[in-house]
Amino acid sequence: MSKDIHIKRGLNIPLQGESVKKISSFSPTTHYAIQPPDFHGLTPKLAVKVDDLVNAGDVLFFDKNQEQIKFTAPVSGKIADIKRGPKRKILTVEILATAKVTYKDFGKADVASLNQDQVKAKLLESGCWPYIKQRPYEVFANPNVQPKSIFISAYNTVPLAADFAFVLQDRKEAFQAGVTALSKLTTGKVNLGIGAKDAEFFSFVKDADVYQVFGNHPAGNVSFQIAKIDPINQGEHVWTVNPQDVAIIGDLFLTGHYLANRIVGFAGTGVKEPQYYSLLTGQNLEELFTKTLVEGDFRIVSGNVLSGVKILKNSYLRYFANTICVIPEGNHYDFLGWHPFVGNNKLSLSRTFFSWLTPNKKYNLDTNLNGEERALVVTGEMEQVFPMDVYPMQLLKAAMIDDIEKMECLGIYEVAPEDFALIDFTNTSKLEAQTIIRHAMDVMIKEVG
Repeated sequence: MSKDIHIKRGLNIPLQGESVKKISSFSPTTHYAIQPPDFHGLTPKLAVKVDDLVNAGDVLFFDKNQEQIKFTAPVSGKIADIKRGPKRKILTVEILATAKVTYKDFGKADVASLNQDQVKAKLLESGCWPYIKQRPYEVFANPNVQPKSIFISAYNTVPLAADFAFVLQDRKEAFQAGVTALSKLTTGKVNLGIGAKDAEFFSFVKDADVYQVFGNHPAGNVSFQIAKIDPINQGEHVWTVNPQDVAIIGDLFLTGHYLANRIVGFAGTGVKEPQYYSLLTGQNLEELFTKTLVEGDFRIVSGNVLSGVKILKNSYLRYFANTICVIPEGNHYDFLGWHPFVGNNKLSLSRTFFSWLTPNKKYNLDTNLNGEERALVVTGEMEQVFPMDVYPMQLLKAAMIDDIEKMECLGIYEVAPEDFALIDFTNTSKLEAQTIIRHAMDVMIKEVG
């Protein structure tokens, strides 16, 4: 039986500024921070106070609703500051790092010889558990729930995406240890989705079913792979993990330490030399941005350009970041911008402009919305870029009025906000589809659980 997944609908967005396959190191900074807002649905409770000394792997805070889920320090040092927002919401826990990192020892272990409870206990204690996300609702996994399967998507189809085969080239052992650890957490299978060009690289993987995925974006989104392999029904749970996070989990068992190292792709036309950098989770990026970014009016996005988060130059590396994109701000107005003969740098899903005549051209797109929100919906437009067997327009309408029963019938359990990113990019209405779906999921968590 073939283990290929073919996705026919979707859209690739060819952008200029793709990262070249070169990894540069950057000297460690003195300040690091873990940011509770990175974890949707978290109510943090502090385990430290200002001036406390911590080792890498010591607990900084934990989830008030599930106290066994802990969030740990990426480096050793002194708690320099705890910044709060409105209603005393914790925004950052900042660490002044020591020159040499000291680690809390969780003990090396042969993961193949451990049982489910032992693997789960080590992940929870070390702070690696938040790397595991749960479907439905795209929140960190509930350790008291048994997933029917676990999915890893190493096929990255988003614009300016990080190449997972490249970033994992020196971490095969850690990746395999992470896959084996995850296989202990489910009675089902670990499923790994890869691109055809990476089949040889991932041939070493054991304890997982490997699927080759073909198609345009969003073929790399794990939701669409789940829908093809092991769809989610009401009352069922599936867990997902990012490939780099799998390697971090593997390092925990191989070394006994929480090693928060990440290879991050810097991409976009706002970067002088787009390439990869070896960084630590929570690392302050201001000095690196000063050296690597082009002068001008650019937006820095932590994550991909379709579903990432805007950050400032003095920001810290976010917990799940694999890519940082820097693209031009769209704070301009094009006179007669709707006209096909105005400008030659416009990409269109339809044939409104002439991009269909140059399918291999790469674009330097900015953040301009090209119009305000409009009170119209073009029938069939959203379905062109949404490959799942779900009616996206009807689901969005149900989500906007918080109709729980209709959302359940229309597939709210199967999707994540990132799956609607192409709809944000292409739809005529200019609706913020990702925001609508995220709100709907929060309603479902509150009302249904």
